[in-house]
Amino acid sequence: MAFASGADFEAAERGEWSYTSAVGVGPLRFGMAVDDVVEAAEILGRTAVSDCPRHHAVFSPTWKVEVRRRGAAASPPAVVAYVSQAVGLFCIAVDAAHGPQVAYDGIPLVGRDLPELERDAIAYAEAKDVLCRYTPEGYAGPDDPGVIVRGQRVGQVLRSRPLFMVTRDGAYTEWDSMPSQEQRLNQSSAT
Repeated sequence: MAFASGADFEAAERGEWSYTSAVGVGPLRFGMAVDDVVEAAEILGRTAVSDCPRHHAVFSPTWKVEVRRRGAAASPPAVVAYVSQAVGLFCIAVDAAHGPQVAYDGIPLVGRDLPELERDAIAYAEAKDVLCRYTPEGYAGPDDPGVIVRGQRVGQVLRSRPLFMVTRDGAYTEWDSMPSQEQRLNQSSAT
């Protein structure tokens, strides 16, 4: 599938990571410990590890690993990985403006115009005779419970910020597993 816009072209220049459902994204594998995530993320850039606030007692302590690109002094994280003490790495959030491009069976998911991504997801579903999945917020994406498409403000436009997930301790679904830091709707980001 060809990139259709300038934003998509910029995303291609940021590199590409593969996604395998229930396995991981790029060099990151679900279940990894914090130290393993930091070591694997060095392929992209600098990392910083911090504790996540514990909003729900059912979840074990969780750490956030922010990965910033090398050479980008004050840029937002390109990737944020969430690691639970009980299950290891369970969520990988890819920044719409700075993260690597990740595709689902040929459909680019990162930094896309949300209506354009929806059209591609519907066309894919019709061609493959599968379903299209919508989040409770109304964003379309592939019918894979491990992919949750979120909106992220990049300048004046809303772009796709996918989360790649598996369930964490005490949760029934990936949506229930979403870190509270990722639940903010329409996150803002510098371009």
